[in-house]
Amino acid sequence: MPIKDKKSSNKKTTNWVFLILSAVLLISTFIPQSFGQTQEKVPYSTFITQVKEHQVASASVGEKTISYQLEDGSAVYATNPVFDLNLPTVLQENGVEFSATPPAANQWFTSLLGWVIPPLIFVGIWSIFLRRSQGGQGGVFSIGKSKAKIYVEDEDTKTTFTDVAGVDEAKTELVEIVDFLKNSKRFTDLGARIPKGVLLVGPPGTGKTLLAKAVAGEAGVPFFSISGSEFIEMFVGVGSSRVRDLFEQAKKQAPCIVFIDELDAIGKSRASGGFYGGNDEREQTLNQLLAEMDGFGAGENTIIVLAATNRPETLDPALLRPGRFDRQVLVDRPDLKGRKAILEIHATEVKLSDEVDLGAIATRTPGFAGADLANLVNEAALLAARNRREAVIQADFAEAIERVIAGLEKRSRVLNDKEKEIVAYHEVGHALVGAAMPGSDQVEKISIVPRGMAALGYTLQLPTEDRFLRDEAELKGQIATMLGGRSAEEVVFGSITTGAANDLQRATDVAEQMVTSYGMSEVLGPLAYDRSKQNTFLDNGTMPNARRLVSDETAKAIDEEVKSIVESAHQRALSILKNNRELLEKISKLLLAEEVIEGDNLRTMLAAVKLGDAEQDTDTKANTREQHMVEV
Repeated sequence: MPIKDKKSSNKKTTNWVFLILSAVLLISTFIPQSFGQTQEKVPYSTFITQVKEHQVASASVGEKTISYQLEDGSAVYATNPVFDLNLPTVLQENGVEFSATPPAANQWFTSLLGWVIPPLIFVGIWSIFLRRSQGGQGGVFSIGKSKAKIYVEDEDTKTTFTDVAGVDEAKTELVEIVDFLKNSKRFTDLGARIPKGVLLVGPPGTGKTLLAKAVAGEAGVPFFSISGSEFIEMFVGVGSSRVRDLFEQAKKQAPCIVFIDELDAIGKSRASGGFYGGNDEREQTLNQLLAEMDGFGAGENTIIVLAATNRPETLDPALLRPGRFDRQVLVDRPDLKGRKAILEIHATEVKLSDEVDLGAIATRTPGFAGADLANLVNEAALLAARNRREAVIQADFAEAIERVIAGLEKRSRVLNDKEKEIVAYHEVGHALVGAAMPGSDQVEKISIVPRGMAALGYTLQLPTEDRFLRDEAELKGQIATMLGGRSAEEVVFGSITTGAANDLQRATDVAEQMVTSYGMSEVLGPLAYDRSKQNTFLDNGTMPNARRLVSDETAKAIDEEVKSIVESAHQRALSILKNNRELLEKISKLLLAEEVIEGDNLRTMLAAVKLGDAEQDTDTKANTREQHMVEV
């Protein structure tokens, strides 16, 4: 539960003081004038004439107003005085009883209110508007205060390691932090020093924030949570002030955990061109964070700083040195076992049918992070509710996987017969070439139902196991599979369409990575020409080309090698499709009739795919080499 702000009552009191003082000012200014005796204004000359004609009974001469009453007592009149030294003589000669108006008893108080209250009202209104613009964080008087949210969770609501799955190695690393927070004396008696900062590194959605909350929940200590972007404001010095305030609050709550999400927002390398001069707000904030992490240590005020980022290569080296964030914990995407464990946790929140196989779902979702799997379970539950089922079935999960991968179905996007035929042959071309490639993922489904933003059809390939390495032959097979759709258009229609634009882009990217990153080129050798992951900026602050600065001859050689790989894969795809022309026609006509082909029926038809001429030649050469080796 978030800790309530102890200063909220003081803020309410201040607001009430503003309102009371404003009311007093209004009352003292307008109430006496509103309820006083009404006086008719007359010119000063009329007053003097009435005095000389003996019509005035009495007069009260003030600094700004002369009030008088006539002999008949009918009314009270007032006039503005004129500088006239003979006025007392005139009044006395005509028998007018006159006196001076005494000064107001509360004149000093009214003057004080007139000078003090209006500025206070202005400051109060400005503070209210500024507080609203900053999301209720205290306005102008707390602009340098930390915006960290503080959590102290009870036994029923706290997050623990049992709520986190798929990151067993990371949990093992963080158990030591929990032990230190629970019993720091056992470590300090031996002279051990726990790391001050632990950096959680991993792709988005892998559960870094959840892990940090689990550490706090396991240790039973307060948990300060703030994003790196919340330190930064347009005023230089505000970020560093908030860093100081954050650590002051943390020391009062120690032992505790301070969690900074998206650390790269303030911790980018100062040598990368991101900072300009010593007055940059981010640099001041980073310097203050470094100073604060140097200023606390083990003891009574035990503070563990956890931070998360998905771009550790951009961080300043000063953050990563020993004594600051000196331990990095990788929070990677889960493997098959981890995905199943994550699905089991999220599946407890929905009603599942007995037929649901979470292991099969985990097999079909390689590369999914924890957030993706949580979204998958929710999508399946929404589909079941939309179809008015009492429980989520396996088909709901299958459809949810396709939604996450390919997008929503667009049945309202109606294709004409010619376009539909082209899309059918295009997708079957992908499937046939993919089925013939070594190490290729299994083709699970072919569809010509439009999905997503621009997909007029799609071929779904799902791996049967987790793969972390790909050899050169498999990468070339991937390129050939990507070009299978365009090749089918060439074989069947003798022309090409714009439908292969995305396929060409992906194929070219893979080929360029083979040449520039993986060293899979006999011409260029085992050299890396790709520097897209390096933090290099030009003098004008812009990023250079992702490719390393090379000579014109080398750049030309890279382009030629990329083109050679793609063209070779293109010819390979054409050869396979020509050798399987009858099967291509058969599956395409079935797809046009049914729109979707999947399951055992599809796998049975694809099992009949024959290799192309180039593939057969390669197998013959391989058998010859094997026979020669046996003879030797």
